[in-house]
Amino acid sequence: MFTKPFKDIFKKDANIAGGKGASLGEMTNAGMPIPPGFVVLANTFDEFLKENDLEIEIKKAFEKINYKNINSVEKASAKINSLILMSVIPDNVLKDILKEFKKIKSPLVAVRSSATAEDSSIASWAGELETYLNVDEKNLIESIKECWASLFTPRAIFYAFEKGLYEQKNSVAVVIQKMVQSEISGIAFTVHPVTEDKKYMLVEAGYGLGEAIVGGEITPDSYVIDKKERLIVDKNISEQKMFIVRGAKGIKRSDVPTYKREVQKLSDKDILKLVDICLKIEKHYKKPQDIEWALEGNKIYITQSRPITTL
Repeated sequence: MFTKPFKDIFKKDANIAGGKGASLGEMTNAGMPIPPGFVVLANTFDEFLKENDLEIEIKKAFEKINYKNINSVEKASAKINSLILMSVIPDNVLKDILKEFKKIKSPLVAVRSSATAEDSSIASWAGELETYLNVDEKNLIESIKECWASLFTPRAIFYAFEKGLYEQKNSVAVVIQKMVQSEISGIAFTVHPVTEDKKYMLVEAGYGLGEAIVGGEITPDSYVIDKKERLIVDKNISEQKMFIVRGAKGIKRSDVPTYKREVQKLSDKDILKLVDICLKIEKHYKKPQDIEWALEGNKIYITQSRPITTL
């Protein structure tokens, strides 16, 4: 089996679907508003490496790395990257991927790396891998290979050596899901991440796709909510001059119209709607969550949830 739809994936499946894939499957089955999708399983990547005799080549490249020398890391990364991108995905795998893609019934998808090492004690690993937005059928396979190759970017190789991960077998699954063209998006923490007071949660919101917030390109609005009382107790409205939206190829950065820059991004009604969803997720996982969300056409979608590791 090379792929699995979200409905057939649960939180116990992080070893085959990666942390992100397992979480999206678990939440789909718990009835949360998750954009539809599927996972190209980690064993598909392993099989791809085997079929193309890449395991030996990657091992050779790793043996030559002096991770304290950036040139050595970059050279190995470029070599591995080119091997992966030039290799062929077997026909039976391609057919399976394209069949699942058609079931999403969306011309554009988000393609996200989902490492089998992420969301564990080495949660930062997740941030080392790639995501591609607004991918169409024509660019789908290339984007999947790019996600596989992102396991070996200079940054990821350095991280693997620094944390002693290079000696263990790391693999990567790829999440493919309907692209949400969010008007507003952000992050919600079901426990206030600064005060660590469990009575309150924090919602951050900005215009456009969430990558602007996740990448630290904008300062989002922040709203503090009393969870028990369902009451917004504090609002910090930020000026937002730029937002990320769909472009002709992937994404582009655009100016926010002047009249919208300093107004509250997410309405009080939508804040409370989001709070209800986030608290259901926290209750389901029985631990505080760091949740990525998106609002498109008055509907809130959850695009990721993981435990808050700093508490």
